[in-house]
Amino acid sequence: MNDTISYELRKSAETISNIDPEQISAIADAMVEALRNGSQVIFMGNGGSSADAQHLAAELSGRYLFDRPAMAGVCLSNIAPVTAVGNDYSYDIVFSRQVEAIARPGDVIVGLSTSGNSKNVILAMEKGKEIGCVTVSFTGMKGRMREIADFALTVPSEDTPHIQEGYLAAGHMVCCLVERMMYGRRAVFVDRDDTIAEDVPYCDSPDKFRLFDGVPESIRRLNDAGYLVIVVTNQSGIARGKFSEETLNSIHRKMVDEVTAKGGRIDDIFVCPHHPDDKCGCRKPETGMGVAAVRKHHIDVKRSYMIGNGDCDMEFGRRLGCRCIRVGDGTTFADAVDSILSE
Repeated sequence: MNDTISYELRKSAETISNIDPEQISAIADAMVEALRNGSQVIFMGNGGSSADAQHLAAELSGRYLFDRPAMAGVCLSNIAPVTAVGNDYSYDIVFSRQVEAIARPGDVIVGLSTSGNSKNVILAMEKGKEIGCVTVSFTGMKGRMREIADFALTVPSEDTPHIQEGYLAAGHMVCCLVERMMYGRRAVFVDRDDTIAEDVPYCDSPDKFRLFDGVPESIRRLNDAGYLVIVVTNQSGIARGKFSEETLNSIHRKMVDEVTAKGGRIDDIFVCPHHPDDKCGCRKPETGMGVAAVRKHHIDVKRSYMIGNGDCDMEFGRRLGCRCIRVGDGTTFADAVDSILSE
């Protein structure tokens, strides 16, 4: 019995992990464009997909991860209109009739179907296209819905339960991205050594730590413009035995105090203490520190920046989805802040 359970869990996890993230990103972008223009996102599906449609609509109209204004997420599974239209006309048009009634050009119509061939969902998507809506399908690898949708989320499975699990997981990610892009915070991720402070190899004392001139004032300017300032720094000296975590914390307390004394604010500090040979997921250019910061502070990476001096900093920022500014060769941290604030 346990082997069977473990097998199904592995298959589900494998299916979800193989969903194309570019599809999720494109769907989220389409929804954000609609919502910013005052339009709505309309979900529909049958059976379990109906429940998933209600779930995803509620993530928008309620909240996904953090408090913010309501977003226009609507589901067409309300029992009265479904049964009325089904009784008076045909179950085939229970969704298209409602789309005709409430959809407007620019709305996003989202159809969920494990088979990809649900007639009532297809007819509703076609009605949406006639009106001028953007259409999205959440399906498995088969069916007509993928072919007619403007944006298709394809779950790489032919097993109904795993398709449904996959598009609910993808739907959650879409709602997460939409929430962050609509109401998430802007941030500037900042490398430490040779970016805002002198590079002292394996700095093992606060007395050796020096911020560059003008850094606290520049951080204050970012704060005043509404940016979170988050330091992300590789500190393998801990793993190498060059200094302790307590020593590093004392260095960072000095850094924070000097910034605070000039009216600035460092909102958070993320450290990778591992040796490069550990192959961890947090040492830049890996994005573990950035992902943790995004989740903790609800950051919209598309409106955020990375400032650093090395190739690993630039790759970190690029992979995270930020715009990147490199310091060095005559470009100072203050110059980088000027560039951000001028955009």
